[in-house]
Amino acid sequence: MHLDVQDLRNFYYRSALGRAAQASLRRRLVELWPEAKGQTVAGFGFAAPLLRPYLKEARRVVALMPGPQGVMPWPPDMPNVSVLTEETLWPIETGHVDKLVILHGLETSERAYDLLEEAWRVLGPGGKALFIVPNRAGLWSRRDRTPFGYGRPYSASQLETQLRKHQFLPERHVGALYQFPSSRRLWMKSAAMFEKVGRLMPGMVAGGAFMVEASKLVYPPKGKAVRSKAKRQTLPQGVTAPVAGRV
Repeated sequence: MHLDVQDLRNFYYRSALGRAAQASLRRRLVELWPEAKGQTVAGFGFAAPLLRPYLKEARRVVALMPGPQGVMPWPPDMPNVSVLTEETLWPIETGHVDKLVILHGLETSERAYDLLEEAWRVLGPGGKALFIVPNRAGLWSRRDRTPFGYGRPYSASQLETQLRKHQFLPERHVGALYQFPSSRRLWMKSAAMFEKVGRLMPGMVAGGAFMVEASKLVYPPKGKAVRSKAKRQTLPQGVTAPVAGRV
């Protein structure tokens, strides 16, 4: 079950803990993908807080938000690039995405199989996807006061096995969210120290979330069933307003 977009927005933009979480995740993302010049970058779920570094140089940035979650206009100070979409029927042409970020999309989906199929479809040859999910061994997945306490948390092996079944090749993984998931002053003051020390520890153990970077495998294994081709709408070249709905 997807979280409501209002709750996600309040957490990431209106709470100190959420802003710290946003900074931790974005810092890790930029370490993995320092630039996207001339590329098409898409996010699904509630990935918008992480996409801002690519707005200036990317050829195109699209923030896809699933219908059960709801949509918000984003970014607030620029032409809108957010789109309300069906969870497994994205308005993007096949093979047009160079980089894809999925945050609060996979672990809360009731159709994870179809979601991964759709992610594979929109990526171009050599395209990269970054899946960000709660670490089942971390503290963040045990507290429902943050978005990481909802849905299905993963271990590294569980996620990588699932990705391989959908013709993704896991390449790199890193941890994030090393600070304690509390907005109390004591823990917030210690956040920077925990983040610094946590980076020296195994990410799959220490982090509240982990990121798995995977590339698209173009050639399916021998004997794999042919993927069905559904008729779908494509996103207009210059997106300036959500396809449907606003919050």
